[in-house]
Amino acid sequence: MVHHPVTLLHCRIVKQQTDPPPEYNLPENRDLPAEFAERLCRLLDNDPVATSACIAGFSGGGPTCFRLNALTATWEQVSAELAAQGIDATPLDRLDGVFTVPTASHRVLTDTAAARDGRIYLMTPSSVLPGLCLEPQPGEEVLDLAAAPGGKTIHLAELMGNTGRIAAVESVKGRFHHLRRNLERCGAQIVDTYHTDGRGVWRKVPERFDRVLLDAPCSAEGRIVASEPDTWKYWSLRKVKEMARKQRRLAESAIHCLKPGGVLVYCTCTLAPEENEAIMSRLLERFHGAVEMEPLPLGDRYGQPGRTSWANKTFHPSLAKTRRILPQPPWEGFFLARVRKTASTIPT
Repeated sequence: MVHHPVTLLHCRIVKQQTDPPPEYNLPENRDLPAEFAERLCRLLDNDPVATSACIAGFSGGGPTCFRLNALTATWEQVSAELAAQGIDATPLDRLDGVFTVPTASHRVLTDTAAARDGRIYLMTPSSVLPGLCLEPQPGEEVLDLAAAPGGKTIHLAELMGNTGRIAAVESVKGRFHHLRRNLERCGAQIVDTYHTDGRGVWRKVPERFDRVLLDAPCSAEGRIVASEPDTWKYWSLRKVKEMARKQRRLAESAIHCLKPGGVLVYCTCTLAPEENEAIMSRLLERFHGAVEMEPLPLGDRYGQPGRTSWANKTFHPSLAKTRRILPQPPWEGFFLARVRKTASTIPT
C-alpha cells in the first residue's frame, strides 16, 4: 500500500465543530469527525505520514479473517472443505492458525458449514493476540471478565487443551446468550458462564484465578470505517470518558480476582489513551507495590509501544511495555497490556 502525505489524502470532511488548531497536520478532506482526527494527530506526535496511514486504515475494505478452531477440526479438513466451495484461504503472515479470504468471498464464507458449525471462527487478527499474550496453561483456572461474543474465550480453551477451567462473565443478557451458543457450537467444554456484572465478581471469588483476560467494553475506535457513519456517529470525547470510568472498575476487579503471582491481560479495540494507558497507570497507582507491567510475550512484532504521557499527564515509564496496533486491514485498531500481580490486594 502506498501511503501519501496527510495533506494529499482525499476523502470527505465531516465537521462536527470548529476547525482544529493549525499546528495539527490534518488532512484537508476525510470521512472522520474533526476532533477524532485531531486526536489521531496528537497520538502519532503530529507525524503527517503516520497520520495519513492511520486515517487510510479506517477506510475498511480489507480481507476477511478467520481462526481455525483446533478444538473441533484440522486445517487439512477445513481447507479441503473450503476449496470444494471455491474459497481460497491464505495463511496470515506471522500468526499461526489465522487465515484470510478475499472480501468478495465474505458472504460465501459465513454461509459455509465450517463457519456455522464452529470449525472456523471469524475474527480479526488483532483479536487473536490477547490469548497469546495471556499464555494460559492446561489445568489452570482462568477468568474471562467480559467474554461475549466468545471468540477469545474459545481461543483460551484451545490454548489450554480443553483442560482446566474458564469462568466466562458477561453482563448483557442478549450477549450472554450469544456467548453460550458460540461456546457450545465451538466445543469449548471447560467454560462455565455467568450472567453478572464483572465489576463485582471479585467480591465473590477474591484472588482465585491464575490468569484473567479483560477485553474491556470501549469506545471501539479501532473498528471505525470512515465511509460508514454508523461506526462513528456516536463517537465523542464524552463517550471516551464514560467508558474509561467503567474500565477502571473492571480492571480493579480483575486485579482483585487474580492470585498473587497471576497475570492479567487488558485489551481494548480502541486507540484512546484515556481507555488504555491511563487505565493501566491508575492500576499501578491504586495497587502500588502489588502489580507491575510486563513485556508482552509477542515482543515488538505487532504495533508500537504505548505512550508514557498524554494530555499533560505523565504515566509510569513501564507503560512503554504496552502495545498499540493501528488500523491497517485486516488488522483493527487495538491495545494490549500485561500485568503481573506480585502481592495480595485484598484488605485483611
